[in-house]
Amino acid sequence: MPRMTRGKLVKALAVTAGLALSTLPGRPAWADNLTDAFIGAYNTSGLLEQNRALLRAADEDVAIALAALRPVINWAVDISQQYTKTRSGTSVGSVNPARFFTGLTLTQLLYDGGASVLAKQSAQETVLSTRQTLQEIEQQVLFRAATAYLSVLLQEETVQIRQNNVNLSAEELRASQDRFEVGEVTRTDVALSESQLASSQADLADARGDLSTAQAEYVNAVGKQPGRTAGQPSLPNLPRSVSEAMSLAQRNHPSILSAQHQVRALDLVVQQQRAALGPNVSLGANAGVREDFDDDDYQNDAGVSLSLNQPIYAGGRLAANIRRSMATRDASRANLLNVQKDVTQGVTDAYVRFETATASLRASTERVRASQVAFDGIREEATLGARTTLDVLTAQQDLLDAQLAEIASRTERSLAAYQLLQAQGLLTAERLGLAVQIYDPTLYYNLVKKAPSQVSKQSRDLDRVLKALRRD
Repeated sequence: MPRMTRGKLVKALAVTAGLALSTLPGRPAWADNLTDAFIGAYNTSGLLEQNRALLRAADEDVAIALAALRPVINWAVDISQQYTKTRSGTSVGSVNPARFFTGLTLTQLLYDGGASVLAKQSAQETVLSTRQTLQEIEQQVLFRAATAYLSVLLQEETVQIRQNNVNLSAEELRASQDRFEVGEVTRTDVALSESQLASSQADLADARGDLSTAQAEYVNAVGKQPGRTAGQPSLPNLPRSVSEAMSLAQRNHPSILSAQHQVRALDLVVQQQRAALGPNVSLGANAGVREDFDDDDYQNDAGVSLSLNQPIYAGGRLAANIRRSMATRDASRANLLNVQKDVTQGVTDAYVRFETATASLRASTERVRASQVAFDGIREEATLGARTTLDVLTAQQDLLDAQLAEIASRTERSLAAYQLLQAQGLLTAERLGLAVQIYDPTLYYNLVKKAPSQVSKQSRDLDRVLKALRRD
Protein backbone atom coordinates (compact mmCIF):
# COMPACT_ATOMS: atom_id res chain seq x y z
CA MET A 1 0.00 0.00 0.00
CA PRO A 2 1.43 3.43 -0.87
CA ARG A 3 2.29 5.37 2.26
CA MET A 4 0.83 8.81 2.93
CA THR A 5 3.27 11.50 3.92
CA ARG A 6 2.77 13.06 7.35
CA GLY A 7 1.66 16.38 5.85
CA LYS A 8 -0.92 14.76 3.58
CA LEU A 9 -2.26 12.65 6.43
CA VAL A 10 -2.69 15.62 8.76
CA LYS A 11 -4.37 17.64 6.01
CA ALA A 12 -6.74 14.80 5.19
CA LEU A 13 -7.70 14.30 8.82
CA ALA A 14 -8.30 18.01 9.31
CA VAL A 15 -10.61 18.16 6.29
CA THR A 16 -12.48 15.06 7.46
CA ALA A 17 -12.90 16.44 10.96
CA GLY A 18 -14.14 19.75 9.59
CA LEU A 19 -16.74 17.96 7.49
CA ALA A 20 -17.78 15.89 10.50
CA LEU A 21 -18.39 18.98 12.60
CA SER A 22 -20.18 20.84 9.81
CA THR A 23 -22.62 17.94 9.35
CA LEU A 24 -23.59 17.62 13.01
CA PRO A 25 -27.40 17.87 13.31
CA GLY A 26 -28.97 21.08 14.53
CA ARG A 27 -25.92 23.32 14.03
CA PRO A 28 -26.86 26.88 13.00
CA ALA A 29 -24.58 28.75 10.62
CA TRP A 30 -23.80 31.77 12.81
CA ALA A 31 -20.86 31.96 15.20
CA ASP A 32 -21.17 32.46 18.94
CA ASN A 33 -18.51 33.69 21.33
CA LEU A 34 -18.51 33.95 25.10
CA THR A 35 -19.82 37.52 25.01
CA ASP A 36 -22.84 36.34 23.02
CA ALA A 37 -23.49 33.72 25.69
CA PHE A 38 -23.29 36.36 28.42
CA ILE A 39 -25.70 38.66 26.58
CA GLY A 40 -28.18 35.86 25.91
CA ALA A 41 -28.14 34.74 29.55
CA TYR A 42 -28.57 38.28 30.88
CA ASN A 43 -31.48 39.06 28.56
CA THR A 44 -33.41 35.79 28.97
CA SER A 45 -32.77 34.60 32.52
CA GLY A 46 -35.95 33.82 34.42
CA LEU A 47 -33.91 33.70 37.62
CA LEU A 48 -32.90 37.33 37.15
CA GLU A 49 -36.50 38.32 36.45
CA GLN A 50 -37.63 36.51 39.58
CA ASN A 51 -35.14 38.31 41.81
CA ARG A 52 -35.82 41.68 40.20
CA ALA A 53 -39.46 41.20 41.15
CA LEU A 54 -38.41 40.30 44.70
CA LEU A 55 -36.40 43.52 44.82
CA ARG A 56 -39.44 45.52 43.72
CA ALA A 57 -41.40 43.86 46.52
CA ALA A 58 -38.72 44.99 48.99
CA ASP A 59 -38.99 48.51 47.53
CA GLU A 60 -42.70 48.50 48.32
CA ASP A 61 -41.94 47.65 51.95
CA VAL A 62 -40.34 51.10 52.24
CA ALA A 63 -43.50 52.72 50.93
CA ILE A 64 -45.61 50.66 53.34
CA ALA A 65 -43.44 51.70 56.28
CA LEU A 66 -43.64 55.35 55.21
CA ALA A 67 -47.43 55.16 54.99
CA ALA A 68 -47.58 54.43 58.74
CA LEU A 69 -46.37 58.02 59.34
CA ARG A 70 -49.14 59.56 57.26
CA PRO A 71 -52.82 60.18 58.06
CA VAL A 72 -55.31 57.48 57.18
CA ILE A 73 -58.63 58.77 55.79
CA ASN A 74 -61.61 56.46 55.36
CA TRP A 75 -65.21 56.84 54.31
CA ALA A 76 -67.35 55.18 56.94
CA VAL A 77 -70.98 54.11 57.25
CA ASP A 78 -72.25 53.21 60.71
CA ILE A 79 -75.69 51.94 61.79
CA SER A 80 -76.19 51.54 65.50
CA GLN A 81 -78.95 50.54 67.88
CA GLN A 82 -78.58 50.97 71.62
CA TYR A 83 -80.58 49.22 74.31
CA THR A 84 -80.53 50.74 77.78
CA LYS A 85 -81.91 49.12 80.90
CA THR A 86 -82.59 51.48 83.80
CA ARG A 87 -84.63 51.40 86.96
CA SER A 88 -86.20 54.72 87.91
CA GLY A 89 -89.48 54.77 89.77
CA THR A 90 -91.89 52.63 87.81
CA SER A 91 -89.81 52.71 84.60
CA VAL A 92 -87.87 49.48 83.97
CA GLY A 93 -86.15 49.99 80.62
CA SER A 94 -86.00 51.94 77.35
CA VAL A 95 -84.85 51.56 73.76
CA ASN A 96 -82.92 54.35 72.09
CA PRO A 97 -83.75 55.08 68.47
CA ALA A 98 -81.52 53.54 65.79
CA ARG A 99 -78.94 55.88 64.35
CA PHE A 100 -77.22 56.15 60.99
CA PHE A 101 -73.88 57.90 60.33
CA THR A 102 -71.94 58.41 57.14
CA GLY A 103 -68.86 60.55 56.65
CA LEU A 104 -65.08 60.70 56.71
CA THR A 105 -62.77 59.54 59.49
CA LEU A 106 -59.12 60.45 59.93
CA THR A 107 -56.42 58.87 62.06
CA GLN A 108 -52.92 60.35 62.37
CA LEU A 109 -50.07 58.90 64.40
CA LEU A 110 -48.40 61.70 66.33
CA TYR A 111 -45.85 59.90 68.44
CA ASP A 112 -44.69 56.30 68.88
CA GLY A 113 -41.17 56.71 70.21
CA GLY A 114 -39.69 56.56 66.69
CA ALA A 115 -40.83 52.97 66.03
CA SER A 116 -42.36 53.78 62.64
CA VAL A 117 -39.30 55.76 61.51
CA LEU A 118 -37.07 52.86 62.56
CA ALA A 119 -39.28 50.46 60.60
CA LYS A 120 -38.82 52.59 57.49
CA GLN A 121 -35.04 52.73 57.94
CA SER A 122 -34.93 48.96 58.41
CA ALA A 123 -36.90 48.49 55.18
CA GLN A 124 -34.42 50.73 53.35
CA GLU A 125 -31.50 48.61 54.58
CA THR A 126 -33.35 45.50 53.42
CA VAL A 127 -33.69 47.07 49.96
CA LEU A 128 -29.92 47.64 49.82
CA SER A 129 -29.34 44.05 50.93
CA THR A 130 -31.73 42.71 48.28
CA ARG A 131 -29.98 44.74 45.57
CA GLN A 132 -26.72 43.01 46.45
CA THR A 133 -28.46 39.64 46.42
CA LEU A 134 -29.70 40.43 42.91
CA GLN A 135 -26.12 41.19 41.86
CA GLU A 136 -24.95 37.86 43.26
CA ILE A 137 -27.70 36.11 41.27
CA GLU A 138 -26.47 37.99 38.19
CA GLN A 139 -22.99 36.61 38.80
CA GLN A 140 -24.37 33.09 39.04
CA VAL A 141 -26.32 33.48 35.81
CA LEU A 142 -23.30 34.80 33.91
CA PHE A 143 -20.95 32.14 35.28
CA ARG A 144 -23.41 29.45 34.26
CA ALA A 145 -23.41 30.93 30.76
CA ALA A 146 -19.60 30.84 30.72
CA THR A 147 -19.62 27.23 31.88
CA ALA A 148 -22.19 26.28 29.24
CA TYR A 149 -20.27 27.97 26.42
CA LEU A 150 -16.94 26.43 27.42
CA SER A 151 -18.57 23.04 27.83
CA VAL A 152 -19.96 23.18 24.29
CA LEU A 153 -16.55 24.26 23.01
CA LEU A 154 -14.81 21.45 24.91
CA GLN A 155 -17.21 18.82 23.60
CA GLU A 156 -16.88 20.12 20.02
CA GLU A 157 -13.10 19.84 20.26
CA THR A 158 -13.46 16.41 21.82
CA VAL A 159 -15.69 15.26 18.94
CA GLN A 160 -13.13 16.58 16.48
CA ILE A 161 -10.26 14.73 18.16
CA ARG A 162 -12.34 11.56 18.47
CA GLN A 163 -13.27 11.80 14.80
CA ASN A 164 -9.60 12.21 13.90
CA ASN A 165 -8.82 9.16 16.00
CA VAL A 166 -11.48 7.12 14.20
CA ASN A 167 -10.00 8.11 10.85
CA LEU A 168 -6.50 7.29 12.06
CA SER A 169 -7.64 3.92 13.45
CA ALA A 170 -9.29 3.10 10.11
CA GLU A 171 -6.04 3.99 8.36
CA GLU A 172 -4.10 1.75 10.75
CA LEU A 173 -6.55 -1.10 10.15
CA ARG A 174 -6.08 -0.83 6.39
CA ALA A 175 -2.33 -0.77 6.85
CA SER A 176 -2.47 -3.86 9.11
CA GLN A 177 -4.63 -5.71 6.58
CA ASP A 178 -2.20 -4.85 3.76
CA ARG A 179 0.76 -5.99 5.81
CA PHE A 180 -1.09 -9.17 6.81
CA GLU A 181 -1.72 -10.00 3.15
CA VAL A 182 2.01 -9.87 2.42
CA GLY A 183 2.86 -11.80 5.58
CA GLU A 184 4.50 -9.00 7.57
CA VAL A 185 2.08 -9.28 10.53
CA THR A 186 -0.22 -11.89 12.00
CA ARG A 187 -3.96 -12.09 12.24
CA THR A 188 -3.61 -10.93 15.85
CA ASP A 189 -2.30 -7.55 14.66
CA VAL A 190 -5.30 -7.14 12.41
CA ALA A 191 -7.61 -8.00 15.30
CA LEU A 192 -5.89 -5.41 17.50
CA SER A 193 -6.44 -2.78 14.83
CA GLU A 194 -10.10 -3.79 14.49
CA SER A 195 -10.55 -3.54 18.24
CA GLN A 196 -8.93 -0.11 18.27
CA LEU A 197 -11.24 1.13 15.51
CA ALA A 198 -14.35 -0.20 17.27
CA SER A 199 -13.24 1.43 20.53
CA SER A 200 -12.61 4.74 18.73
CA GLN A 201 -16.06 4.64 17.14
CA ALA A 202 -17.68 3.98 20.52
CA ASP A 203 -15.75 6.87 22.06
CA LEU A 204 -16.87 9.12 19.20
CA ALA A 205 -20.51 8.17 19.81
CA ASP A 206 -20.10 9.01 23.51
CA ALA A 207 -18.48 12.35 22.64
CA ARG A 208 -21.36 13.26 20.33
CA GLY A 209 -23.80 12.40 23.10
CA ASP A 210 -21.87 14.61 25.51
CA LEU A 211 -21.96 17.41 22.93
CA SER A 212 -25.75 17.13 22.65
CA THR A 213 -26.01 17.31 26.44
CA ALA A 214 -23.76 20.39 26.52
CA GLN A 215 -25.86 22.05 23.83
CA ALA A 216 -29.04 21.41 25.85
CA GLU A 217 -27.45 23.06 28.90
CA TYR A 218 -26.40 25.99 26.69
CA VAL A 219 -30.02 26.47 25.59
CA ASN A 220 -31.14 26.43 29.21
CA ALA A 221 -28.45 28.85 30.39
CA VAL A 222 -28.33 31.21 27.41
CA GLY A 223 -31.83 31.00 25.97
CA LYS A 224 -31.00 29.92 22.41
CA GLN A 225 -29.29 27.21 20.43
CA PRO A 226 -25.50 27.60 20.20
CA GLY A 227 -24.13 28.69 16.87
CA ARG A 228 -20.75 27.71 15.54
CA THR A 229 -18.45 28.51 18.44
CA ALA A 230 -15.76 31.11 17.88
CA GLY A 231 -13.10 29.31 19.92
CA GLN A 232 -11.53 29.87 23.30
CA PRO A 233 -12.21 33.35 24.75
CA SER A 234 -9.43 35.69 25.70
CA LEU A 235 -8.71 35.73 29.40
CA PRO A 236 -10.08 38.66 31.46
CA ASN A 237 -7.81 40.93 33.47
CA LEU A 238 -6.96 39.12 36.68
CA PRO A 239 -5.26 40.20 39.93
CA ARG A 240 -1.51 39.71 40.22
CA SER A 241 -1.68 38.00 43.61
CA VAL A 242 -4.13 36.20 45.85
CA SER A 243 -3.89 38.99 48.44
CA GLU A 244 -4.94 41.56 45.84
CA ALA A 245 -7.86 39.32 44.85
CA MET A 246 -8.95 38.98 48.48
CA SER A 247 -8.79 42.72 49.02
CA LEU A 248 -11.04 43.32 46.00
CA ALA A 249 -13.46 40.63 47.14
CA GLN A 250 -13.81 42.06 50.67
CA ARG A 251 -14.72 45.45 49.19
CA ASN A 252 -16.89 44.36 46.27
CA HIS A 253 -18.43 40.96 46.79
CA PRO A 254 -22.24 41.29 46.83
CA SER A 255 -22.67 38.48 49.36
CA ILE A 256 -20.63 40.41 51.94
CA LEU A 257 -22.35 43.72 51.19
CA SER A 258 -25.77 42.05 51.37
CA ALA A 259 -24.98 40.49 54.75
CA GLN A 260 -23.72 43.83 56.10
CA HIS A 261 -26.95 45.61 55.13
CA GLN A 262 -28.97 42.79 56.64
CA VAL A 263 -27.17 43.18 59.96
CA ARG A 264 -27.94 46.90 59.98
CA ALA A 265 -31.59 46.22 59.10
CA LEU A 266 -31.98 43.83 62.02
CA ASP A 267 -30.22 46.24 64.39
CA LEU A 268 -32.94 48.75 63.53
CA VAL A 269 -35.63 46.12 64.11
CA VAL A 270 -34.31 45.62 67.66
CA GLN A 271 -34.56 49.37 68.27
CA GLN A 272 -38.05 49.39 66.79
CA GLN A 273 -39.24 46.63 69.14
CA ARG A 274 -37.85 48.48 72.13
CA ALA A 275 -39.59 51.68 71.06
CA ALA A 276 -42.85 49.74 70.95
CA LEU A 277 -42.69 49.49 74.76
CA GLY A 278 -43.28 53.22 75.09
CA PRO A 279 -46.44 55.29 74.69
CA ASN A 280 -47.97 56.28 71.38
CA VAL A 281 -50.20 59.26 70.72
CA SER A 282 -52.66 59.50 67.83
CA LEU A 283 -55.13 62.05 66.56
CA GLY A 284 -58.61 61.07 65.46
CA ALA A 285 -61.22 63.12 63.61
CA ASN A 286 -64.52 62.52 61.87
CA ALA A 287 -67.04 64.61 59.92
CA GLY A 288 -70.32 63.52 58.41
CA VAL A 289 -74.08 63.30 58.71
CA ARG A 290 -75.91 61.62 61.58
CA GLU A 291 -79.61 60.71 61.48
CA ASP A 292 -82.10 59.03 63.79
CA PHE A 293 -84.44 56.47 62.17
CA ASP A 294 -87.45 57.43 64.26
CA ASP A 295 -87.79 60.78 62.51
CA ASP A 296 -86.51 62.59 59.43
CA ASP A 297 -84.23 64.89 61.35
CA TYR A 298 -80.50 64.80 60.70
CA GLN A 299 -77.54 66.75 61.90
CA ASN A 300 -74.06 67.52 60.65
CA ASP A 301 -71.62 65.84 62.97
CA ALA A 302 -67.89 66.41 63.51
CA GLY A 303 -65.46 65.48 66.24
CA VAL A 304 -61.78 65.47 67.17
CA SER A 305 -60.07 63.19 69.64
CA LEU A 306 -56.59 62.74 71.02
CA SER A 307 -55.63 59.36 72.43
CA LEU A 308 -52.59 58.07 74.29
CA ASN A 309 -51.82 54.39 74.73
CA GLN A 310 -49.15 52.95 77.01
CA PRO A 311 -48.61 49.17 77.09
CA ILE A 312 -48.63 47.84 80.64
CA TYR A 313 -49.14 44.12 80.17
CA ALA A 314 -49.46 42.17 76.92
CA GLY A 315 -48.97 38.62 78.13
CA GLY A 316 -45.21 38.78 77.62
CA ARG A 317 -45.53 39.31 73.86
CA LEU A 318 -43.60 42.60 73.72
CA ALA A 319 -40.59 41.30 75.66
CA ALA A 320 -40.60 38.14 73.54
CA ASN A 321 -40.57 40.24 70.37
CA ILE A 322 -37.48 42.08 71.61
CA ARG A 323 -35.66 38.86 72.49
CA ARG A 324 -36.63 37.33 69.17
CA SER A 325 -35.36 40.32 67.17
CA MET A 326 -32.10 40.29 69.14
CA ALA A 327 -31.57 36.59 68.41
CA THR A 328 -32.28 37.16 64.71
CA ARG A 329 -29.80 40.05 64.66
CA ASP A 330 -27.14 37.91 66.37
CA ALA A 331 -27.69 35.18 63.78
CA SER A 332 -27.19 37.71 60.99
CA ARG A 333 -23.93 38.87 62.55
CA ALA A 334 -22.68 35.29 62.70
CA ASN A 335 -23.80 34.82 59.10
CA LEU A 336 -21.73 37.86 58.08
CA LEU A 337 -18.62 36.26 59.55
CA ASN A 338 -19.37 33.01 57.71
CA VAL A 339 -19.93 34.85 54.43
CA GLN A 340 -16.62 36.70 54.79
CA LYS A 341 -14.81 33.42 55.41
CA ASP A 342 -16.55 31.72 52.50
CA VAL A 343 -15.66 34.56 50.14
CA THR A 344 -12.02 34.44 51.26
CA GLN A 345 -11.91 30.70 50.70
CA GLY A 346 -13.64 31.09 47.33
CA VAL A 347 -11.02 33.58 46.18
CA THR A 348 -8.19 31.29 47.30
CA ASP A 349 -9.75 28.26 45.62
CA ALA A 350 -10.34 30.11 42.36
CA TYR A 351 -6.86 31.62 42.32
CA VAL A 352 -5.20 28.25 42.98
CA ARG A 353 -7.47 26.62 40.39
CA PHE A 354 -6.36 29.15 37.77
CA GLU A 355 -2.67 28.74 38.56
CA THR A 356 -2.99 24.94 38.53
CA ALA A 357 -4.86 24.98 35.22
CA THR A 358 -2.24 27.28 33.69
CA ALA A 359 0.59 24.96 34.74
CA SER A 360 -1.39 21.93 33.57
CA LEU A 361 -1.97 23.54 30.17
CA ARG A 362 1.75 24.18 29.70
CA ALA A 363 2.55 20.58 30.59
CA SER A 364 -0.26 19.23 28.40
CA THR A 365 0.92 21.25 25.41
CA GLU A 366 4.42 19.83 25.81
CA ARG A 367 2.94 16.36 26.21
CA VAL A 368 1.04 16.71 22.93
CA ARG A 369 4.20 17.80 21.14
CA ALA A 370 6.22 14.90 22.51
CA SER A 371 3.44 12.36 21.90
CA GLN A 372 3.06 13.53 18.32
CA VAL A 373 6.79 13.11 17.69
CA ALA A 374 6.76 9.67 19.32
CA PHE A 375 3.71 8.53 17.36
CA ASP A 376 5.11 9.71 14.03
CA GLY A 377 8.42 7.95 14.76
CA ILE A 378 6.87 4.68 15.89
CA ARG A 379 4.52 4.66 12.92
CA GLU A 380 7.41 5.12 10.51
CA GLU A 381 9.39 2.42 12.28
CA ALA A 382 6.43 0.04 12.05
CA THR A 383 6.40 0.38 8.27
CA LEU A 384 10.00 -0.83 8.31
CA GLY A 385 9.17 -3.76 10.58
CA ALA A 386 11.00 -2.35 13.60
CA ARG A 387 7.79 -1.81 15.59
CA THR A 388 4.70 -3.92 16.16
CA THR A 389 1.11 -2.98 15.55
CA LEU A 390 0.60 -2.90 19.31
CA ASP A 391 3.39 -0.30 19.61
CA VAL A 392 1.66 1.89 17.05
CA LEU A 393 -1.74 1.57 18.74
CA THR A 394 -0.23 2.34 22.14
CA ALA A 395 1.47 5.45 20.77
CA GLN A 396 -1.78 6.48 19.09
CA GLN A 397 -3.66 6.16 22.39
CA ASP A 398 -0.98 8.19 24.17
CA LEU A 399 -1.34 10.94 21.59
CA LEU A 400 -5.12 10.87 21.93
CA ASP A 401 -4.92 11.11 25.71
CA ALA A 402 -2.49 14.02 25.44
CA GLN A 403 -4.74 15.93 23.04
CA LEU A 404 -7.81 15.42 25.22
CA ALA A 405 -5.85 16.51 28.31
CA GLU A 406 -4.72 19.66 26.51
CA ILE A 407 -8.20 20.84 25.54
CA ALA A 408 -9.49 19.97 29.01
CA SER A 409 -6.71 22.04 30.61
CA ARG A 410 -7.41 24.97 28.30
CA THR A 411 -11.11 24.89 29.17
CA GLU A 412 -10.29 24.53 32.86
CA ARG A 413 -8.05 27.61 32.73
CA SER A 414 -10.80 29.73 31.15
CA LEU A 415 -13.36 28.51 33.68
CA ALA A 416 -10.99 29.23 36.55
CA ALA A 417 -10.39 32.75 35.26
CA TYR A 418 -14.11 33.58 35.27
CA GLN A 419 -14.61 31.82 38.58
CA LEU A 420 -11.94 34.12 40.00
CA LEU A 421 -13.87 37.13 38.68
CA GLN A 422 -17.02 35.79 40.33
CA ALA A 423 -15.18 35.15 43.60
CA GLN A 424 -14.15 38.82 43.66
CA GLY A 425 -17.68 40.03 42.88
CA LEU A 426 -16.64 41.38 39.46
CA LEU A 427 -18.59 39.07 37.12
CA THR A 428 -21.42 41.47 36.30
CA ALA A 429 -22.83 42.80 33.05
CA GLU A 430 -21.74 46.34 33.88
CA ARG A 431 -18.13 45.40 34.71
CA LEU A 432 -17.88 43.11 31.68
CA GLY A 433 -19.13 45.94 29.45
CA LEU A 434 -21.86 43.83 27.86
CA ALA A 435 -23.97 45.44 25.15
CA VAL A 436 -27.23 45.05 27.10
CA GLN A 437 -29.75 47.32 28.76
CA ILE A 438 -28.39 47.25 32.31
CA TYR A 439 -31.19 46.83 34.86
CA ASP A 440 -31.35 49.90 37.09
CA PRO A 441 -32.52 48.87 40.58
CA THR A 442 -32.99 52.49 41.65
CA LEU A 443 -35.55 53.36 38.97
CA TYR A 444 -38.48 51.56 40.56
CA TYR A 445 -37.37 52.48 44.09
CA ASN A 446 -37.31 56.19 43.29
CA LEU A 447 -40.88 55.94 42.03
CA VAL A 448 -42.26 54.19 45.11
CA LYS A 449 -40.08 55.43 48.00
CA LYS A 450 -42.47 58.33 48.75
CA ALA A 451 -45.52 56.04 48.66
CA PRO A 452 -47.48 57.91 45.94
CA SER A 453 -51.26 57.77 46.05
CA GLN A 454 -53.23 56.12 43.28
CA VAL A 455 -54.36 59.46 41.81
CA SER A 456 -50.90 61.06 41.61
CA LYS A 457 -48.72 61.56 38.52
CA GLN A 458 -46.04 59.39 40.09
CA SER A 459 -48.54 56.56 40.41
CA ARG A 460 -49.35 56.85 36.70
CA ASP A 461 -45.61 56.66 35.95
CA LEU A 462 -45.50 53.50 38.05
CA ASP A 463 -48.36 52.02 36.06
CA ARG A 464 -46.41 52.57 32.85
CA VAL A 465 -43.29 50.95 34.32
CA LEU A 466 -45.26 47.91 35.50
CA LYS A 467 -46.93 47.61 32.13
CA ALA A 468 -43.55 47.64 30.40
CA LEU A 469 -42.25 44.99 32.80
CA ARG A 470 -45.24 42.74 32.09
CA ARG A 471 -44.79 43.20 28.37
CA ASP A 472 -41.15 42.16 28.59
